[in-house]
Amino acid sequence: MSELNLILFGPPGAGKGTQAERLQAELRVPLVSTGEMLRSAVKEGTELGLQAQRYMDGGELVPDKLIVAMVSARVEQDDARDGFVLDGFPRTIGQAKALERQLGGLSRRVTAAILVNVSDEEVVRRISGRRVCVKSEHNYHVDFDPPKQEGVCDQDGSRLVQRDDDKPEVVRKRLAVYHELTEPLIAHYDKQGLMRWIDGTHRPAEVHDHIRAVIATLRLEEAV
Repeated sequence: MSELNLILFGPPGAGKGTQAERLQAELRVPLVSTGEMLRSAVKEGTELGLQAQRYMDGGELVPDKLIVAMVSARVEQDDARDGFVLDGFPRTIGQAKALERQLGGLSRRVTAAILVNVSDEEVVRRISGRRVCVKSEHNYHVDFDPPKQEGVCDQDGSRLVQRDDDKPEVVRKRLAVYHELTEPLIAHYDKQGLMRWIDGTHRPAEVHDHIRAVIATLRLEEAV
């Protein structure tokens, strides 16, 4: 396959970050996270980074047009010639269309959009079950990785708490934003024949195997 340009998205808590890191290591292509990309551009003092910093310093959201331009500049770099993995971007139809225009100007396109999907109930269970110790921020989960003694860190004996962002009511608000703004991407990419669905309820290794199977199919389709 000439290049493999993937978009990985899904609801919060679906595990897409873990899968993106695995794909980066296996495919040896850059993982493009807009948050990390913004921080790097600002730190390096690039022209786009300086523009973004002016918005951030003013407490404003960085405009879609600027973020898409930064993504485009990033995927033009040498290490992205064989492809890239976009983690959590685009998040809206507007961002998706802007990205397509920008990539089109580079004679490139999205190879596939991969949805790591889990139910709202599972998202709430995964995120609201997190616990962190107040002393050193060691992480636990009430179902998947509980401490030996409830409410107490195994490593330093400090109290375990639930972060405000992990409370069920906050998680449900994040899910509502996802359903309103990001979920429409499913139909958008499906119309283009780019949409691929992955069941995110399995163990991370199994989810990764399913994504690998999708990529293998993409390569076979191109070879035919």
